[in-house]
Amino acid sequence: MFHAEVIGSMLRPAYLKEARAALEQRKLSAHDFKRVEDRAVDQVIALQEGAGVEVVTDGEMRRYLFMGPITETVEGIEPVEEGTPMPWATAERELEWTNPVAVTGKLRKRRSLVTEEFSYARGRARLPLKATVPSPLVLFGFWSPRYSTGAYSEAFEMFADAAEVGRSEIQELVSLGCEYIQIDAPELATLVDPRVRHWTESLGMPAERMLTEGIDLINGMAEGLSGVRLGIHLCRGNNAGMWMASGGYDFIAQALFERATAFDAYFLEYDDARSGSFEPLARAPDDKQVVLGLVSTKKPEVETREELVGRIDEAARVFPREQLALSTQCGFASIADGNPIGERAEEDKLRLVADVARAVWA
Repeated sequence: MFHAEVIGSMLRPAYLKEARAALEQRKLSAHDFKRVEDRAVDQVIALQEGAGVEVVTDGEMRRYLFMGPITETVEGIEPVEEGTPMPWATAERELEWTNPVAVTGKLRKRRSLVTEEFSYARGRARLPLKATVPSPLVLFGFWSPRYSTGAYSEAFEMFADAAEVGRSEIQELVSLGCEYIQIDAPELATLVDPRVRHWTESLGMPAERMLTEGIDLINGMAEGLSGVRLGIHLCRGNNAGMWMASGGYDFIAQALFERATAFDAYFLEYDDARSGSFEPLARAPDDKQVVLGLVSTKKPEVETREELVGRIDEAARVFPREQLALSTQCGFASIADGNPIGERAEEDKLRLVADVARAVWA
């Protein structure tokens, strides 16, 4: 059990972004680009270890999106002329963002991205190394009644194939000796918002099915594994500082805690009022861990130690303190462009997570 956690993605250094652009323009060879990726992974592992957290990731440096193991190495996903409009929001207003990519054919894995990520990072990390795998339901934004129905009669058939891809990635990780795997399932937490539920319903993905069949698909990806610590991460959307949803966990807590039973830890976004109260934690099983995502990756202002300790004390009135932990609310760069936050603030926030965890759980 760890108390100072990270979620996954870290800010991509400028030289990595430049190298990716050069690769896409055919000005840099794949061989040379991989050397640049390696350098970025080395750097981000050193950053996390230096900050004092107890677990590290490879920062998802090799991905364009956090869901890269599905979207970047799988056949059946392509750019389209008219993508699916999705509900998003900023501090100023609600808006719609149109995904320019959709599922257009049967999903078939071309190669394993997590194998490359873990195999390299394993040789660099001195601390426990966590690998991240996306939930199959994150493809809810890639479902298009216009483009997807030629391959799948409904979205849940697509989710089932995506779950098979995810399960095979997890099996690859286990075979390589990975001892810590996190499934990222932000789509579950977006269902707390009626606006999102209306949108998913309009596309044939009612919340009731997402919270039953959907969670069962996620849980099935992780079931039956031994010798592996398993976490599931939920947030309300994280895209260049935007989010999809607002609302407490009350609407999804029972389904999450009763059906996602394969997991040892629940990573829950709790960085502002959009996340609601800690009361839903009373439903969490008493043999699990809850990781509080109290430190925001959406804004550069660094939280204070006092406010974080106070929030942990508040949560401990609902769920046992020793089974709580602290993390950032999400990754710093769910997409390669990253959130509106600088590298200095990223490091300061990681150090804060480590310092507060030592103070609370030492």
